[in-house]
Order: sequence, then structure tokens, then C-alpha cells
Amino acid sequence: MSRRVVITGMGAVTPLGTGVEKFWAGIKENKLGISYIDMFDTSDTGVKIAGIVRDFDESAYYGVKGCFDKKESKRMDMFTKYAVVATHEAIQDAGTDFSDIDPYRAGVIVGSGIGGIDLTINEHNKYITKGVNRISVFYVPMMISNMASGTISMKTGFRGANFDITTACATGTNAIGEAFRKIKDGYLDVCLAGGTESTHEEFTFGGFANMKALTKSDNLERASIPFDKERNGFVLGEGSAVLVLEEYEHAKARGAKIYAEVAGYGATCDGYHMTSPMPTGEAAGMGMSLAMQEAGIKPADVDYINAHGTSTGLNDKYETRAIKCAFGDEAYNVKINSTKSMIGHLLGAAGAVEAVVVAKSIQEGFIHRTVGYKVPDEECDLNYCTDGNIQQEVNYALSNSLGFGGHNATLCFKKVSD
Repeated sequence: MSRRVVITGMGAVTPLGTGVEKFWAGIKENKLGISYIDMFDTSDTGVKIAGIVRDFDESAYYGVKGCFDKKESKRMDMFTKYAVVATHEAIQDAGTDFSDIDPYRAGVIVGSGIGGIDLTINEHNKYITKGVNRISVFYVPMMISNMASGTISMKTGFRGANFDITTACATGTNAIGEAFRKIKDGYLDVCLAGGTESTHEEFTFGGFANMKALTKSDNLERASIPFDKERNGFVLGEGSAVLVLEEYEHAKARGAKIYAEVAGYGATCDGYHMTSPMPTGEAAGMGMSLAMQEAGIKPADVDYINAHGTSTGLNDKYETRAIKCAFGDEAYNVKINSTKSMIGHLLGAAGAVEAVVVAKSIQEGFIHRTVGYKVPDEECDLNYCTDGNIQQEVNYALSNSLGFGGHNATLCFKKVSD
């Protein structure tokens, strides 16, 4: 069995705003969602800038159907709250709660790269200062990274396949890819898929900073600069995005709004290093090739690639090589950008938020520029959309995610014309 899979609803919580409409407006205006850290003293880590969700008012969702009340909110870590709110928006956007279908044909695959790390730090401090008996009885169920996916099931009544994917920075893309396969192969008719992350504690910044992964720039406009020769680390972000994936005929029968079709998915592993991508780009390139192969297209058919584009020295150089592995000479013709230039790196949520960008790009025929780019790098010599936004039809697009551990994931999206 092989069925078509489409996106019929989307929700997002991002450093550019809560809600897809606000987020997308910021993307089109090339706004910076990164800002100066004010949650802790930055002098020890030296990291001054982050992609912080500034407008999330959880009290606005108290008592809202499908969200949480004040009591429930105290038993949810922030990464779960973000996912629940993104899901609420996605369901509203889809125009139905799918209560008319078999609940075992509706699934949830929402991942998190780190889970409740903030909670773990707080509870550990409590343990150190007050003793083991003061650790919250809710610590474990609040902290585990699958709780976002589990909580969404409780809120929606979806009882089909439900699991959390944790593949570091590839998490969100892998989650959407696996949901796509569940529907394509006939196991589900609907699936909520995406990623979520909240990591804004000094401890987390310290861990990334000590491994030299984060930029220590104090210039907002030159902090997250993917493919720029002066890039020197990524900007740590937070947020969530959840997409409603639905079997095409089911969506068509109910008159659903369709953003785009998920046409292909490639997943590979470098098998090379804990943090560095494979220098040749071979494995990541194979992920792109597999996604195109499943979609039944060739490199020349792809209009746009939303790159992983982290603004680190190795990622951007090796991802460029990966694109050349997959595209050959066509690599110089395809338009490439990095959404992280505006919002930073949302870790496990990154691929899901970037999938929202690709779906909207296909819907509106719009490719945003890679913001902040100034200094060309001879090893990053492709078209990274640095001169400005581009208005053009997007029929096929890829979205790449590359995670620590060597995890590579690529989704191929298609414009639906019939």
C-alpha cells in the first residue's frame, strides 16, 4: 500500500512569535527573533544571545479546550506546554478535531532532543540543598522527553502510534518523516508530528559553550550567520512546531486546506563522529538523494532547499559538500537558505519549525533570504539567497536536518496541484 500524505494544519511557538501567522510574518519581513539573554548572568559562559520565546503567555491557555488549566500547567515542563499549544493551533488550523475517525488510526509523533533539562537542573538543586525526599513526585513524568507526545494524545484522544523521537538536531524532521511513513504505508490516516524544546538554563548554555558550539558574538545582526566566512557558532533557540499530516483522499473528501504534500523522506547516519558531520558530506547527501528518489524526482526538479545551516564552521562547509554530493552540477542552480539566521537553532524543534517555513514557502511562492550574511566563504559557494527574498513558484523543496551523533534527515515537499 502506498498513499499520498499532505499537510492540512500547522502550529508553532517560536522566537519570532507564537502562532504560525506571527512567525511567518516575521520570516517574510526578515526579522531577527534572537535577543540578548536576560535569564541569567552571562559573564561565566560568555554567551550573550539566544532565540528566546518572548510572547508565550501560558495563562492565556488556561481552560482552553485541548490545552491545560493552571493546576495542569504546574505538572508540565515548558517543552510539553509549547508542544500542546502548537498542537492546539494545528488542530484549529486543520478545521476538525478528527473525532469522527477511528482513534486508533490517528497518531502522535512529537520528539524532543533534550526533554525537561530545565526541570532536571531545578530538581537536582533541590536534592542537593534539601535532600532526596524533596524531589518532586512529578519529576520523572514531567522530565521524560516522550511526555510531550503522550500529553498530546491525552488532549486529542488520538490512540494510534505514539512515540518520541530523539535524534538531537534531526529530531523534528525524523518525527515528520516517520509520521509520513505511517500514513503512506497504511498504518494511520492522520498523525500529529513535530518537535519541541525548552533549554534556557545557564547549565545548558554552559554545556554547549564549553564544547565551542555556541557563538559568543554580542552583535545580534552578526550572531547567527549561516554560510558566512565569519560564522563562529550557533545561537541556541527554543520553541515548538506541530504539523497535521493526513492521507490525501481523506483530506480531499472533507475539503481540507492543503499546504503541501510530503513526497519523500531520507534518513541516514554518518557513522563518523560524536559532533562533527562527515567531512565528505556523503551520508547527508545520500539522505537527500533518498528523499528525492522516493518523491520520484531528480535534482533539477528541486527549486529550494531549507538547509540545516547552523552557522558553525564545520556544519555549513560539510552541508555544502553534502548538497554537491546529492545534486552534482545542479547544486549551483538550486536556491538554499537557513531559517536559523533569524531564530537560531531550536535543536529538536528545528526541523519541525523549518518544515512550517517550507510548507508556507510552497503555498505562497516565497523563499526568504539568509539574513545577516556579508562575507563569502570560498568553501560555501552555492546560492544561499543572500541578496534578498525571492518570489517564485516552489514546486519541490527539501528540508535538511543534521544531528549530533551523525543523524541525517531530509524531507521532500511538493506543491499539490490536483
